[in-house]
Formats: sequence, C-alpha cells, structure tokens
Amino acid sequence: MAHGEVPEAVVRRLPLYLRYLRMLERQGIRTVSSFQMGEDLLLNPAQIRKDLAFFGEFGRKGIGYDVPYLIEKIRHILHLDRCVPIALVGAGNLGTALARYNAFQESHMRITAVFDRDPRKVGQRLTEDLVVYGMDELDRVVREQGIRVGIIAVPRESAQEVLEHMVQAGIRAVLNFAPQILKAPPGVRVHYADITAELATLAYYLHCSPGSPALPSEAAASSPSDAPALGVASVPASPENARPASETPLPHLRPSEEG
Repeated sequence: MAHGEVPEAVVRRLPLYLRYLRMLERQGIRTVSSFQMGEDLLLNPAQIRKDLAFFGEFGRKGIGYDVPYLIEKIRHILHLDRCVPIALVGAGNLGTALARYNAFQESHMRITAVFDRDPRKVGQRLTEDLVVYGMDELDRVVREQGIRVGIIAVPRESAQEVLEHMVQAGIRAVLNFAPQILKAPPGVRVHYADITAELATLAYYLHCSPGSPALPSEAAASSPSDAPALGVASVPASPENARPASETPLPHLRPSEEG
C-alpha cells in the first residue's frame, strides 16, 4: 500500500506497538492477541487489527500474533531494519541529554553527528563516539554519512536558520524541539516535540477534570474571609505588622538584599 494511503495516526501508533512487542520479547513471550495488546496499551483491539491490516495479514485466528515475526515486520515498515543516522544541531543542555539518551541504543536510529555554532562547544566529547562539530562542517558530514534525519535543539530564534541549513545539506525529515513553527519546503517533513505545550495541555485538563483537587489559588479564593487560606499563616492586623506595599520585601530576597 502506498504511504499516502496510510493515515498518519496509524503510522504514529506503529512505534508504540513495536516498543510493546520488544518488551514482550524480553519477557520471553512468543505470542500475543490483539485483545491483550489493546488491554495493555489502552487501545481498542479492533483498532490494532485495523492498523496492522494496512500493511498485511500478520495474525492467526485463535492464536494471535507471533511476537518476533511482528517485530520484524513493523521494523521493516518503519525502515528500522537498517541503520538510520541522525544529525543533531544544538549541544546545549537538551542536545547533550538527547545525544546521551540510551533509548537510541535499542533501535537502529543513531545520533551519529552533533553540531553547534558555539566555538566553546566545538570539539567537546559528549559520548565515546560523539564529538561536537562546528556548523561549517554540517554539509560535509551529512553528505559523508548519508544522513537524512535531523534533530533541532537550539533556541527558537535560531531554529528556522538551522532548518534551512539542514535542508540545504540534504536532510529531509526533522524533529524540532525549539518552540517555534518552522517553514519547510515541499518534500521536507517537520515534526514537533514541544514540551511546554504538552505541559500546558496537562494543566488545562488538570483544571477541568471532574473531581480534580482545587489548585492552591482556587482554595485561597474559596476560603471564608474569617479563616486563613490554606498554607498561609494568619497574622494579626496590628499596626506593627502593617507595612506599605512599596516597603514589602520580595520573598526571594534576603533582608540584606532589600533595596
């Protein structure tokens, strides 16, 4: 089946299935049913069967899926049955953490080159195999290693420029960690890993979920006027305790630091 006929949501679930199947394989489990997969992954078993049916018939009725066989097939579908080299741009805290992330060792995807424009970082050894290159070496290294996938881990103001440099070098798929929407030319795919956006979404659902505990500010707002708010000490309103707002010390300053 042509790639364009497979819904993106299906493709995004395949790595989830692969990770789950690898876990079963490590546990010595050889077969698994779609029902068990659905129960463990919190998915509808019919959805799992439908997803896999886009690529062929892999299960046997009454038996289920052969775990090693399905792992092999999904790896082939995702092109993970061969080494996928990755170029990472940005050797700051996030980039360094990604370069050292050991989950890459469990797949055929490898960060094989790291780049940064900061001359103080160029030449630094991040791992046994990774030394930071300067940005002026991006084109050469990408060409020599046949890299087609890139990761952007730079500040937002630099992300678009980095993407353009990657595309010029021959990279055609990019995972962007910068909180910035990027303009990519046709034929180049960009996915986003926006941690702050995900946390903001969680905050929304935390606030809106029925039965959620009140946040501290909400508890304070709903407290009776004659009772101290939760977590706030009650201070008698005596003249010696009163202080003009302009003279109230900032909570993060020590008395000696007050202006």
